[in-house]
This record gives sequence, C-alpha cells and structure tokens, in this order.
Amino acid sequence: MILNPADEGFAARLRGQLPEDILSPPTAGYLEEPRGVYFGQGGLLARPRTTQQVAFLIRAAHAARVAVVPFGGGTGLVGGQVMPNAAPLIVSLERMNKIRSVHPSENVLIAEAGAVLAEVQQAALDQDRLFPLSLAAEGSCRIGGNLATNAGGVNVLRYGNARDLCLGLEAVLPDGRIWHGLTRLRKDNTGYDLRNLLVGSEGTLGIITAAALKLYPVPAERGTAILTVTSPAAALQLLSMARGRVGEAVSAFELIHAQGLAFLQETVPEVRHPFDTAPEWSVLIELGLTEGQHAATVLEELFSQAFEAGVVQDGVIAQSEAQRRDLWNIREHIPVANKRVGSVSSHDISIPISAIPDFIDRGRTRIAELGTFRINCFGHLGDGNLHYNVFPPKGHYRAEYAEQKPVVQQAIHDLVHEFDGSISAEHGIGRLKAEDLVRYGDPVRLAAMQSIKTVLDPHGIMNPGAVLKPAGT
Repeated sequence: MILNPADEGFAARLRGQLPEDILSPPTAGYLEEPRGVYFGQGGLLARPRTTQQVAFLIRAAHAARVAVVPFGGGTGLVGGQVMPNAAPLIVSLERMNKIRSVHPSENVLIAEAGAVLAEVQQAALDQDRLFPLSLAAEGSCRIGGNLATNAGGVNVLRYGNARDLCLGLEAVLPDGRIWHGLTRLRKDNTGYDLRNLLVGSEGTLGIITAAALKLYPVPAERGTAILTVTSPAAALQLLSMARGRVGEAVSAFELIHAQGLAFLQETVPEVRHPFDTAPEWSVLIELGLTEGQHAATVLEELFSQAFEAGVVQDGVIAQSEAQRRDLWNIREHIPVANKRVGSVSSHDISIPISAIPDFIDRGRTRIAELGTFRINCFGHLGDGNLHYNVFPPKGHYRAEYAEQKPVVQQAIHDLVHEFDGSISAEHGIGRLKAEDLVRYGDPVRLAAMQSIKTVLDPHGIMNPGAVLKPAGT
C-alpha cells in the first residue's frame, strides 16, 4: 500500500486549524532510537495538547493517506518509534502529561499518555499508594508507550506487565474516532476487550491518549538481598523457598551472572560490589511485606534454609535504604555496562521457567559452535524473562562481528523456539523483530492479527512496518 509523505503541502492543510506551536519539523531526537539501528527521514512533528487535537491529526492523516508514527519517550529498543523509509507524521504525546485524577479508595489513577512513568509513580506515592511498573528508563519513558509496548520491568513477578496494570483506555482509532474506554471498573463483561487489543499493539491500531491504572498499597516493609547461588537451577530452588515463606510478597527476583559484574567493573567502576570475588551466579531478591512482618528476619531465615540445602553460598542483606539502593544499582547498571562494551547481538527472550537452566546450558554450547564469544545472561528469572546478550571476546569490538550478528541472533531465536519460548518478552516487536515474528509466529495467529489490522486501519497508516510486515515485503 502506497502512502504519501507528511510534506509541506500536508502541513499547510493543517495550519490554521491548530495552534501555531503544534506543528514543526522533527529534530534529531525524534528521528533516532537508543540503539542507533534505525533513523528517520524527516516528515512532520505534531505535539498536541488534547485528545481532540490528536483526533484531528489522525483524521487528516487518514484522509490524506499519510503514515503516522506515535512517539512517547523514545526509549523503545526495537525501533517501533522510528520509521526509516518514509516521511511520516510523528505524533508526540509529550505535552499530554497530566495526572487527571487519583482515586485512593479505589486504588486507581488516571493519567494522560505523555505522563512520565516516574511522575505517575510519584503521584501514586503522594496518596500513599504504589504504581508498581518499574523500568530502567522510568525517568524518561511515558505511560502511553509503556502500555503500547506492554512493558515489563522488575516487578512483573508480583504485579504483572503493563497490561495487567491497566483498567481502561482513552484512544484515537486510525480513522480519527475517539474511543472513550477510560473505565475504572474492575469488572466489565460487555463484549470484546478493546483495551487489551490496544495494549501491546505498538501504535499500529491507534494512539493511546490516557489510561486508568491500578494502584496498590505501599508495602509496610521492604527487604532486599543479593544471594550467591550455585547455579540457575539453584536459583529456581531459592525462588520456590522464598515463595513458600512469603507467597506473592516476592516482588523481584533477578538473576545476575559474573560476566555482567565483570562488565560493570570494566565500564562503570563507581558501582559498589558486595563481594570481593564476583560469584558466577547470584540473585537479587526483594520482598514487599505487610505490617508485622520483619524483612531482615525473613531474609535471614530464608538464607539459613537455602544454605543448609546447598542452594546458596553467601549473601548480603541490605540494612538500610542506602544499602538497598547500592544493591539495586548493580542490577540497574548492567544494561549500561552492556551498552558500553557493545554486544554482537542482544536478545529479550522468555522461556518456561523450569526449562531455564537447560536453555542456558544449551545456549552456551550453541554459541560456542559459532566462535569465541562472551555471554551475559541475566534478567527477570521469576517471570522467565532473560536478557541473553552475546559479546565479542575481550580486546575485540562488535564492528568486527557485523556479519555474524544475524547468525548469532537466529541461533538463539531458533533455540528459544525449540523451548516453546518467546523471542520478545518485554521489549515488543517493533521493526527489529517483524521478520522474526513471521519466522516463528503461529500462522493462524498472524493471519488473525493481519485481519484486525486491516479492519481497524484499512489504509495502513498507523506505524506501518512495526509488528506486522507490510504486504508484499
């Protein structure tokens, strides 16, 4: 399907019907993404302030057959926010950033799509409530983008993905109609679930303009520890022990490998490490407990139980908020160190939890068959989401391995497929994995997705090339 550029002629038809400062040429920040894989070609930037202005823009693009790329915080890692082969209308939600209302007695907050995640978290805390979605980019990512990509993060184990934290949406559909689905209801059994259709659609079925979000009580006590484990299998045993003691109070359970700690020491030396010698495997665990439970005591008892069972070897339990932050700094800076080292290929994957130890062993073997590489396997073990990143040997650089990148990526994704896993756990498909979705996706599901796209977006204007490959490519 041939689309038209958002050129000066298109812009001229919009001017006079919008405030003067809504439209402008896009600057560099709107034409690139964090990994530097995709770059845009210009087009037209719109920064509306209201849902009605968004609807006007989409109606105009629909009529003119102009491609639309929704833009949130620009932090996505799969190229969904940048269109490299056309000059689209970029619709940034950054000015639609209000917290519209908070309903503490209902545990609900309503925010516009451009609200920064950290500001949503703070608005909840101001009412003694918790909005538990937590990501490394929470100081710059926006809630609309979080929902559009069904973002994950460190608290999925207890609270779920972004999808699980959303009650209702306000959205503009591809023909410019506004869907007023901003319900605060916990139960609404009145037909197809459009909310969950739009959440995770990555801007291909419409633009989210506001959301009703679930809040939770703030835990009375938090306990955080890093415990060294003998293996990934032992880490899973530790998770089972922790849940046996405190049930769903396990908020985070992060697997860390020695390679990640080595990268930290090499590239981010200011991060403090709790052990003199880096363990091969360790787990960062956080508990969120109710009144009357003592986090330090629970973690000490857990450590004793696991030590006697030969599951853990050593550990550090945070004794203050400063120590807690030091422990989390380790986990949160691993992606920073990875970026500075430079991977040959990075993978955001999901594996059935009990199969993770076997996957890690087989992945190591499969990568060794391709050459000499370093592997940093880390991530959200409690929900099965691994960040499995492959790096050049020490003293070499990823540019030397550009031809091997697709080979490495396919080897890992093939293995994920063999384990009945997912090639995208929390980052989405975007443009980066659109071909992989065809390669590994169920054909019936893909056909159904294409049918939905065709019905809702018959002209194919909404983020073309993201998620679903355009017909004929």
